[in-house]
Amino acid sequence: MSDNPAARFIAAFSDPAHIPEVSKHLGFELIGLDPEAMTVEAWFTARPVFLNPNGSVQGGIVTGFLDEAMSAAAFMATDLKSAVPTLEMKTSFLRPMMTGRARAIGQVSRLGSSVAFLEGRLWNEDGVLCATATATAALRPL
Repeated sequence: MSDNPAARFIAAFSDPAHIPEVSKHLGFELIGLDPEAMTVEAWFTARPVFLNPNGSVQGGIVTGFLDEAMSAAAFMATDLKSAVPTLEMKTSFLRPMMTGRARAIGQVSRLGSSVAFLEGRLWNEDGVLCATATATAALRPL
């Protein structure tokens, strides 16, 4: 396997056998990464089964999209050597998310020795920013 963490990350997340089931359920599809900026960009699929009674995607699912993107960025930033369980997360809902594709960017704003501070943004398929998040994740050696 490559010594390049970005190449290993792309290889792992391009193989459906290595993508966690929850990520598959959310429609995760890696579309870009920047190891220097510590960002991961991904598509998610906002499916009709994710809708609440108001007809928009349930807030927990929106939060899940953001959590997946931010966690992926932290996992990449640790050279794929740490699990990154979320310790706390705050999501701000700016617009309702409807069905269709959603694009998320997760970014590590600070990587410490035992904790990562994360940021995320989520757009609908028309490019409208629908939600943002910040999180703190623990770094647990694999």
